Amino acid sequence: MHSDPQLLVSTQWLEDHLTAPDVRILDATYFLPGDTRNAKAEYGAAHIPGAQYFDIDDVADSRSSLPHMLPPVEKFISRVRAMGIGDGHRVIIYDTHGIFSAPRVWWMFRLFGTQDVAVLDGGMKKWVAEGRTIEDMPPIVRDRHFTARRNASMVKDVTQVAASSKLGDAQIIDARAPERFRGEVPEARPELRSGRIPGSKNVYYNSLLNDDGTMKGPEDLRAIFDSAGVDLSNPTITSCGSGVTAAILSLAMARLGHQLNAVYDGSWSEWGMYGDLKVETG
Repeated sequence: MHSDPQLLVSTQWLEDHLTAPDVRILDATYFLPGDTRNAKAEYGAAHIPGAQYFDIDDVADSRSSLPHMLPPVEKFISRVRAMGIGDGHRVIIYDTHGIFSAPRVWWMFRLFGTQDVAVLDGGMKKWVAEGRTIEDMPPIVRDRHFTARRNASMVKDVTQVAASSKLGDAQIIDARAPERFRGEVPEARPELRSGRIPGSKNVYYNSLLNDDGTMKGPEDLRAIFDSAGVDLSNPTITSCGSGVTAAILSLAMARLGHQLNAVYDGSWSEWGMYGDLKVETG
């Protein structure tokens, strides 16, 4: 296993490459339901120069009743082209929190075949703390040719996850807070049961991050997964509340060279809703 520094870029790296012709920047900020903040409005007021706003609730499957499920490939292509992103571009993704929703969009690009994509380590939080330049004008973009192909092995549906829960052929890792994982608190979405997928392990996404919003180093990441009983030589499926913070685990494992990883797109928003799916607590 090896560390891949290209999955994360530093604020200094991005500042040095702001005007590079092949770099495209996306603000992928997302706030949880119930949060009064408006990500698109905040992007309009202040963003990293040249950044476009990527709305995970818009670039999604509008036919699904579940929140921000993966869009059809054609929709992803059309939305990304309209953002001025094309073949050969290096895509850098950030969010306001530090590292929260940006890995979800990183995972989406990888799933649709873009390899040259990275997350800004520390995001807008670190960028602003360091006094770097921000702007309020959206960039002028033109449509570019963008090629995508869906890698089905990077996403799992409820049937596949239920099979893995029963057979144990892949480790299911839950990114939610420990008290949610144990079923000790009610879910934010009132229609959902509390608890976890049977046999799943808990790696709280926040445990992978430093106070400044950056991701911990490879040695610390490996120790956290080890202490949770995760064997990084085996296939994994990451899960969370609605498929957002699960991607933080996927990014962390990718930095450790782990390739056999998929995200359970429906996550607890789906599993917790269906009474015929077993739930563990405690």
